Amino acid sequence: MQIDALVFEIGSTTTVVNAFDYLNTPNPVFLGSGEAPTSVTEGDVNKGILQALETLKRNLNTNELNALETFATSSAAGGLKMSVHGLVYDMTVKAAKEAALGAGANIKMITSGILDDFDIDQIKKSKLNIIMISGGVDYGETQTALKNAEIIASLQLSIPIIYAGNIQNQERVKSLFHKFNQASYLFISENVYPKIDVLKVTEARKIIQSVFEKHIIHAPGMEKVRETISSEIMPTPGAVMRATELLQKELGDVCTFDVGGATTDVHSVASVSKEVEKILISPEPFAKRTVEGDLGVYVNKDNLIDLVTIPTLLKDFKIERSTLDELIQKYQPIPDKCQIPLVKRLTEEALKKALMRHVGRFIQLYGSSGRTTVAEGKDLTNVRHIIGTGGALSKIPGGKELISKVVSEIDDSLLKPRKDSEVLIDNDYIMASCGVLSLKYQDSALKLLKDSLYKESTCIQD
Repeated sequence: MQIDALVFEIGSTTTVVNAFDYLNTPNPVFLGSGEAPTSVTEGDVNKGILQALETLKRNLNTNELNALETFATSSAAGGLKMSVHGLVYDMTVKAAKEAALGAGANIKMITSGILDDFDIDQIKKSKLNIIMISGGVDYGETQTALKNAEIIASLQLSIPIIYAGNIQNQERVKSLFHKFNQASYLFISENVYPKIDVLKVTEARKIIQSVFEKHIIHAPGMEKVRETISSEIMPTPGAVMRATELLQKELGDVCTFDVGGATTDVHSVASVSKEVEKILISPEPFAKRTVEGDLGVYVNKDNLIDLVTIPTLLKDFKIERSTLDELIQKYQPIPDKCQIPLVKRLTEEALKKALMRHVGRFIQLYGSSGRTTVAEGKDLTNVRHIIGTGGALSKIPGGKELISKVVSEIDDSLLKPRKDSEVLIDNDYIMASCGVLSLKYQDSALKLLKDSLYKESTCIQD
């Protein structure tokens, strides 16, 4: 069987292979998909790809499948393993942590004050992908961040290091990293805590996101994939954002939730409403993406369970603790019917937390003239279409209801989408595939995506 294209979506927990045909016509066709657990932990993502391909062949009832072109997206390396080192936990460490979590990092270590021998040993053992050094308001305390920078540079870890502390230290930090031949790994950001009670995490987040997007395509065995595909491997979050931008041109302002095994991503392409624009204190990008590396429903399920709490889960499910413990112990990347209620509850929590981190809010300021209302952050009040994608929303029933519930119940001080926004689910789970296909077949990609959003659900049942 010969077709136009295959798209490999190599996720952190599952690998999907999607088949497409008639891409050069007005009526492109999504033929079907195959799915398998991602084999990154086995040292070669190609094992998962081959298994998913075999499933696809069975689904298409064919022994051979030849594609004229092959594309790929990847998030197989999961979130970045990151550590944060600052001066005072409630100030600069907290600010740096917010920057990291908003950019797709998994925080493995947090310290405040000067690093001691135990901290240094933990850094060496943790196999980190990136380190952030913060500390000191601008023109305030200098020595803690400077000493920590010297210690970390001396370890010669040859991984990206972000300095986001007191601006006075920037040149000194550059000199230290040059001394230990680590200058090429150093990134300088504006201070994440430049003044008391002022957080500035945007620049640091951009740096982390850049490192994240380079990192996620380097899973074991990915070099073999590169030899077989027709274009560069596209980071999955970037592919979903591209698909969201396509939809915005067709449907108007839109927001996409992508709930995966390792991250929950929110993509919004939306303009500021006239009402909010009058009181907005700083500009926001038209297209914004946040990657929440602590909110995946498989890799980071324990984080979500802690957020929901065990007592709440027991109450919601009306089960004994031993039953819940067994569900958690047997938790797997592709859920069975017994696991689905737990996945749905964790998905709801991931949606809520991810939306709260993505959107802006109304803030009350008090001055000599009394109380003033201002707006800060991304405004989604113009959004009329909300898209749900990712395995947890595309493959499990009830995605529309979960999104509607979260949007309706979340704090009204947030600049969230309207409660009457239309919720659409990527029923074929092809949003990332359409994003990468649109690089060459934009019209066909948009047609396929709209077909997926407006078709009847084919997800697995409870």
